[in-house]
Amino acid sequence: MKHPELQILLHGTNISACSVRLDNTSDIALLRTVRTENPNYLILYLDVRHARPQTFDIVLVRNGKSCLRQPYEIRPRTPLRLGSFDASDVLYLLIPDRFANGNTTNDDGLGMKDRTLGRHEPYGRHGGDLAGMDSHLAYLHDLGITAIWSTPILTNDMPEGSYHGYAITDYYQVDPRIGSNEEFKRFVAHCHQQGIKYIMDLVFNHCGAAHFLYTDLPGKDWFNFDARYVQTNYKLGTLIDPHSTFRERRIATDGWFTREMPDLNQRNPLVMDYLMQTSIWWTEYAGIDGIRQDTYPYCDVEAMAQWNRRLEEEYPGYNVVGETWINYNVGVAPWQKGSRLATTDTELKTVMDFPLMALLGKVCDEETDDWDHGFARLWDYFAQDAVYENPLHLLTFLSNHDTDRFCATEAQSADTARYRQALAILLFARGIPQLYYGDEIGLWSNKSQGDGLLRQDFPGGWPNDERNAFTPQGRTAIENARYDYTRRLLQFRKGRRAVSEGSMTQFTIRNGIYCFSRKQDDETVTVMLNGTSHTATAHLCILDEALPTNLAYEVISGDTLTLGDTLDIPPRGVRILYFGK
Repeated sequence: MKHPELQILLHGTNISACSVRLDNTSDIALLRTVRTENPNYLILYLDVRHARPQTFDIVLVRNGKSCLRQPYEIRPRTPLRLGSFDASDVLYLLIPDRFANGNTTNDDGLGMKDRTLGRHEPYGRHGGDLAGMDSHLAYLHDLGITAIWSTPILTNDMPEGSYHGYAITDYYQVDPRIGSNEEFKRFVAHCHQQGIKYIMDLVFNHCGAAHFLYTDLPGKDWFNFDARYVQTNYKLGTLIDPHSTFRERRIATDGWFTREMPDLNQRNPLVMDYLMQTSIWWTEYAGIDGIRQDTYPYCDVEAMAQWNRRLEEEYPGYNVVGETWINYNVGVAPWQKGSRLATTDTELKTVMDFPLMALLGKVCDEETDDWDHGFARLWDYFAQDAVYENPLHLLTFLSNHDTDRFCATEAQSADTARYRQALAILLFARGIPQLYYGDEIGLWSNKSQGDGLLRQDFPGGWPNDERNAFTPQGRTAIENARYDYTRRLLQFRKGRRAVSEGSMTQFTIRNGIYCFSRKQDDETVTVMLNGTSHTATAHLCILDEALPTNLAYEVISGDTLTLGDTLDIPPRGVRILYFGK
């Protein structure tokens, strides 16, 4: 590794009274041993800069006698297979417990604290797993997905309600109800064989209250507020507000999400080393292609910047997306690497464009005028992209597992025009687009029904399901229309440098039509959207900068068009024109 120090945390009854030596190695040195307030811990720091792949022994000695001999393996490096994710990709967010159940033998809880199993329980476990995800990789490949982001797959051995994975109790083990470490490693390899990257969801801000680091505290300073529950105020705006108070900023970052999720103190270097190594270990062990970091602004900004720098040192070009749930662009922008609005550079390459998500849920329902309704709002938002250091490194999405689905109602699910317009914007405007599982067939739900139902099962992912929406025969006519449209756009998008690297040009609204284009070298993709409920005519002479020739390939229909002076766009219609080889 570029950073040659390795932390090894040992946990056992009264082991701090022991001394430590290393046996069966000649090229690994014990640099120091750290003892905590709790005598049940020893933390070792080793120098492995000259180490060959090997297995050596950590020996604990008490009163001159060996009382424990623990083998430890140093493995060879694992080269990254596909490279990290970027704007050339389309991510697919899924919840393992709710996507597909491919192995019913791990459904009963396997002796874990929460054995609630039943698909009628919105907040219980439904039985989805890695085997189910693996069995549908061909479906995702056919759809055109190039990267999977799943909610956390690590052990959440909590009494109840942690099916989502965000209350981790073991950072080094896959939850056995989802699979095993070896199964996860095979799954990532199978993703790579399909040309699909895997992005791992990690949580450094907090862990589950059943984690041994909390149930048997190494020291009070391992968790914020001396390991006492203090509720966060969720006011992330205080962190960029020049007028906010120290107390409010501290409550925001150091307060706990819930009593069941103790807030880790990243300012403690022992804690940060422990967390940092988990991300490196999974990258090496399983060959993951990037990381999504949960609740990013709630962590210590300087410690997380150090983490980002470390990942870049070990894996040049590696990408991390941080959850930056702030509803206005001036609030999101300072969290991106190099931002001129930040007082401390976060070193975080990719942030989540929550403001755009909220906007897309509105503008596709409004009648567009030339100034401040419908797509005029979208034009206004993109016109403010100067606040972002790198708009291409914004993660863009229609919805996710914490929000109303883009189809919040059954009526919206039936409205294919609304989805067609939103998807065209998502896939061809700047940023790294992400779909939420089921978007492609119009799954619908909203927050009023509770988060559990925002995360409903994908139909066909379970044995004996009434229908299988993974197949055309198991989808309705409307679902097939949505799927086919999604597939056509995703497959076309692959390899288009104009979309992944190109500049973006947008035109002011005229006749209710919003037009933008992406251009790179000799390739141009131009999108026209009619934001009105009547046929609208685009006058092409004012769009000439987005129309390099009068011959265009129309992506949705597959036709070649000869462009004249005008182009009619049907009510709520979409035209996607491609100019290139």
